[in-house]
Amino acid sequence: MTQTTLEKPLPKWLQLTEEGFRISLKYPTELSGVLVDTLAIRAPCVRDVRAAQATCNGDEEKREMSLFSSLTQTPEADLMALKLVDYMRLQAGYFRLVTDD
Repeated sequence: MTQTTLEKPLPKWLQLTEEGFRISLKYPTELSGVLVDTLAIRAPCVRDVRAAQATCNGDEEKREMSLFSSLTQTPEADLMALKLVDYMRLQAGYFRLVTDD
């Protein structure tokens, strides 16, 4: 008996890069003073996760925002201004980066 694996294709808005993913935003947004329609997120290392954990005082939402800010090189306040659909794309990209499949 052979085992077949069905690889789930990436959504059209998610593009693999050497460092992580490039995420196409549904709504162009001003990030770091520039209007953008894509956002790059790099794969996290243990140091990134530990640094975010150290600044959050047990607040998981704060930890995630701090981590995403570091991985995208975008100020937290700018990420907070993302439309929800675009923030969910950012979350989806992150979880694909940390999943070993």
